[in-house]
Amino acid sequence: MARRRKRKSRRRLEGRRILELVPQYSIESGEEKPVTAARKFIQAEGIAPPALLLVKRNEHTTDRYFWAEKGLFGAQYVEENHFLFPSLRFMEEDAELSVASKR
Repeated sequence: MARRRKRKSRRRLEGRRILELVPQYSIESGEEKPVTAARKFIQAEGIAPPALLLVKRNEHTTDRYFWAEKGLFGAQYVEENHFLFPSLRFMEEDAELSVASKR
């Protein structure tokens, strides 16, 4: 029996497109938990929100976090609820303008 394809959420795809415009940082977690490594990296580098952190846990797994004014969030949550983050509102307008200019 053929498997049905999972429907992709429009809201999540829109959030993913907006997050592509945010600065990204890739780090390795080392011995620490990924979220702890992300927090220490933000503190050490003085990164200003908004930012996306890709924390490599091991050779197969990478955790994604979003650094906002309100704190550190999982990137998947932010993709689905991007409208709750004021720092992404201007990014959303930029994304809409770039889509409109491509037409």
